[in-house]
Amino acid sequence: MIPSTFGIFFYFPARCIRCARLPVTAGADTSRPDHPFIQKMSELSDTSQTMVVETASESNKRAATRASFFLAGISVATWAPLVPYAKARLDVDEAKFGFLLLFLGIGAVGCMPLCQRAVERFGCRKVIGAGAAMICASLPLLATLSGMPAMAITLLIFGAGLGFVDVAMNIQATLIERQSGEQLMSGFHGLFSVGGIAGSLVGGSLLSAGANPLGVAGAMVAVIAVLMFRYARYLESAGPGERTASALILPQGIVVLMGAIAIGCFLVEGAMLDWSALFLTSVKNYAQDRAGFGYTAFAMTMAIGRLFGDMLITRFGSRAMIVSGGSLGAVGMCIAIVSPSGTGTIVGFAVCGAGCANIVPILFAAAGRQTAMDPSAAISSITTLGYGGNLVGPAIVGFFAHAIGLHLAFALLAGLLLLAAFGGRKIES
Repeated sequence: MIPSTFGIFFYFPARCIRCARLPVTAGADTSRPDHPFIQKMSELSDTSQTMVVETASESNKRAATRASFFLAGISVATWAPLVPYAKARLDVDEAKFGFLLLFLGIGAVGCMPLCQRAVERFGCRKVIGAGAAMICASLPLLATLSGMPAMAITLLIFGAGLGFVDVAMNIQATLIERQSGEQLMSGFHGLFSVGGIAGSLVGGSLLSAGANPLGVAGAMVAVIAVLMFRYARYLESAGPGERTASALILPQGIVVLMGAIAIGCFLVEGAMLDWSALFLTSVKNYAQDRAGFGYTAFAMTMAIGRLFGDMLITRFGSRAMIVSGGSLGAVGMCIAIVSPSGTGTIVGFAVCGAGCANIVPILFAAAGRQTAMDPSAAISSITTLGYGGNLVGPAIVGFFAHAIGLHLAFALLAGLLLLAAFGGRKIES
């Protein structure tokens, strides 16, 4: 398909000139429908209209895909500044709170194998819509509940909603990238990080201004509803292709390594979401109403890295980006740990976010290109394994924080990023 700018300035005039050069016999009736000049002009009109329709359709699909990633990011980030308030309402220690956070991961991981089948049957549009509905239903409850059983069930539903949206939006992104033939995945994931910035920054600012957690949750639910109303119609309504024989598919070949790297990276992202605010308040004595800015810094640099990621990956290759990104992320985590102030810790989180930015998008793009297994099954497997990291990550951090201190528990995250850098040497550029 010819890009719209090229079509306006070159393609359209060229076709007009070509039509103008058609021989017109003196005295001929050029108003007849079967005259070559009229036929050519009709063909030009049809081609131009088709080009405009296809361009608009592709643009809408890309916008809807970006909106899905933004929706997921803002949903996850809304929870981050609410974590200290939830822990205070429940009045539990780090170990018990870490156990409670398991239910978010259980909800996400438990639904992901089924999500691939749901996308194959119903399409990305309905699956993302179902996930968004679960998120909207659970966020206000997460902001108000004070009992462990009710909070666990709500986290389960919230996690399931995130899982549905996550798998479906990555399949949607893979389809759009494949149709376009361009490098788009990092840009799509950049909108996830932009959503993370919006959710944590707006949520933290509202809390600092005196808003209560329920008001913050309600505002974000309204944003999610508007996004779905505006963009859901442009999401893919059909499945990606052949149906798989089983809902649970184990990774094969290179996808095993991709899944292992995803586990580590998702674990770090999950720990930043659930524990960065508590790290700032309990280890660095940072103000509770500003502790959400730690995740904001992490998400902001991750967003910037991903928005430039497609260009960087094209320039340096996937392997170099994973190796350098994992190493930089580990350095940033070490800065956050050893810094004597909360401000320095936030800077460390920002460096870590820049390093982690493009690792996961590279894995999803590579999963869509590999031939060891069906691409949509590979994406589902990597997402499931990644959220497995989210499942065990917060609990592991909580248990280690209870045993040896939160600062040493965060040191484990730096080690995981170094392992990701080491494994990235096997990923093809």
